[in-house]
Amino acid sequence: MDIFSPKGRFSRRSFIKTTAQVGAVLSFPTIIPSSALARQGRIGPNDKIRIANIGVGGMGRGHISEDTIAVCDVDKNHLSQAVDRAKEKNGGKEVDAYGDYRRILERKDVDAVVIATPDHWHGIIMVHACQAGKDIYVEKPACHTLEEGKAMIDATERYGRVVQVGSQGRSTNDAYQACLYVRNDQLGPVKKVTCWHVPNREGGFDADCDPPPELDWDMWLGPMRYIQYNPLRCHFNFRWFLDYGAGYIRDRGAHVFSVVLWCMNQDRDTPVEVEAHGTPPKSGGIYDVPTELEITYRFKDPEWEVVWAQPGDRGGDWDFGMIFHGEKDKLVVMGGDGGCKAEEKALQYTPPASGVKVFKSPGHKENWYDCIRTREKPLMDIVAGVRVSQMCIIGNLAYILGRKLSWDPVAQQFIGDEEANRYIKAPGRGQYHL
Repeated sequence: MDIFSPKGRFSRRSFIKTTAQVGAVLSFPTIIPSSALARQGRIGPNDKIRIANIGVGGMGRGHISEDTIAVCDVDKNHLSQAVDRAKEKNGGKEVDAYGDYRRILERKDVDAVVIATPDHWHGIIMVHACQAGKDIYVEKPACHTLEEGKAMIDATERYGRVVQVGSQGRSTNDAYQACLYVRNDQLGPVKKVTCWHVPNREGGFDADCDPPPELDWDMWLGPMRYIQYNPLRCHFNFRWFLDYGAGYIRDRGAHVFSVVLWCMNQDRDTPVEVEAHGTPPKSGGIYDVPTELEITYRFKDPEWEVVWAQPGDRGGDWDFGMIFHGEKDKLVVMGGDGGCKAEEKALQYTPPASGVKVFKSPGHKENWYDCIRTREKPLMDIVAGVRVSQMCIIGNLAYILGRKLSWDPVAQQFIGDEEANRYIKAPGRGQYHL
């Protein structure tokens, strides 16, 4: 079976026998216009939203729901598990499985996609999904490069899509209460937010080898430079390489910064100065993220700063969190992802009738579904998601270059630093690029 032909979908029984060597024949991008694909008219309040899940290992498998009608992954083991999970959710109905996400985007019966691939695929797939007329839930961090972030915002606006970024901490009650507390001036003016997190992992001593037969390694790499397969470079462990997941700051940091910017009402803002220092790994393994890392972000109009520190000074017994330092008081919020815990004083707070109102999410996916029907912007829209990712990317770049970086948020480039500006975009690899 040719899974790259227009009819190239495969069932639970057949995909296990299908070759994984598919990346070499791809040609990017050929996307059918949204007018040819999208469902006619707005999805009604009682209409089923038909979902396809792209990237179904780890977190991606958890996104599978009763609305899933197709799944896609470059690892056939992931596909097998995903199909089983989808059938558990939908009462045993058949679910189509693919090795190439473009086959998903060609389907007229798919209304929306959930993208939970490794970070370096988020931008390309999301832009193509916008072109194909799909609404999108894309996992955090939204983008892998600064250029991708701009392209993702442009595509969302150009094609009129609803995009929710998976920094779901905003949809927790504790983050909502913290936001109410901070925005209603219970701390006084907040000039500094400190974030703590346990150190990054170090190690990685497995030898390079041939990829397993169930994995399409070329497609997994996609736009990244080619490198020999290593089991500790793939799937979850891509987080410990600066070229790929780039440490906890791009993982949980994308959750923490999302809550920080929301509470500070600064979703459309970016820092103008960033300084970083860290400790390179000493174990001699292949992981290259710094074990300890401290980054200071300075904002202007208004002036305030965020400090990301690994390990940092904990505000509680959780592995990560944030502390809002106001002139009158401070507030500790532990976590920041789906697990989020604010201090009791924030949980008990009720603003006065004349106080600042904050949208309360019914749930992160529920908010996305609601916005698909109403065409409103979701709580963690693509602009907010990209602003968070920019903090992560620029912070890591300041560490790599070993100097303070000045960022022009209007021109979207570094000021007086030609070397830093070369990092704004990545060349891609062959056919894998925007």
